[in-house]
Amino acid sequence: MTTSHVSDTAPTLRLTVLIGSVREGRFGPVAADWAVQQAEAHGRFKIRLVDLADTELPLALGPTPPAVATEDERPVGLAPLTDALREADAYLVVTPEYNRSFPASLKAAIDWHYGEWRAKPVAFVSYGATFGGALAVEQLRQVYGELHTVTVRDTVSFPRYWTMLDEAGQLDVPAETRAEATAMFDELAWWGEALAQARAAAPYPGG
Repeated sequence: MTTSHVSDTAPTLRLTVLIGSVREGRFGPVAADWAVQQAEAHGRFKIRLVDLADTELPLALGPTPPAVATEDERPVGLAPLTDALREADAYLVVTPEYNRSFPASLKAAIDWHYGEWRAKPVAFVSYGATFGGALAVEQLRQVYGELHTVTVRDTVSFPRYWTMLDEAGQLDVPAETRAEATAMFDELAWWGEALAQARAAAPYPGG
């Protein structure tokens, strides 16, 4: 595995990993398990995995915009997701590409929240056919930009992911993909620490 360039004395960051697809037979949990292993090996993160398939996630938003909604205006079943987003210093979103975009379940999870995302970094692991989910990630960058969330530059993608599964259904990943994961987590850790320090020093001025 590629060695991270992060200092051994750097603080541990709380990382929430979101499995964005709720589709039957989805590849998301396989990709997320692999990503969690890479994050653990990186050594900077305390990881919390959230599967949206296990989350009560209404597609219809409440009457109050998420930017000003209070805790009791969200469905009770959203509380574990809200807690996982609020406590995190950084996020990793695992998303497929469906019809050149990302799934409605992920958009709902994003849209039910606002302040939880602000002034924190997010990275992406994507999968799909020819482009490996790249089009979904580019749309997510626009969405997260509106929420004042920093998207890291490097990503990990799995084009034609079904060709990368071994007989046990586990990912057989080339060395260059593991190196991409290390670079991504290095960037995510840098932004996670920098933004945590900035939030502690002064309130974020964005809307």
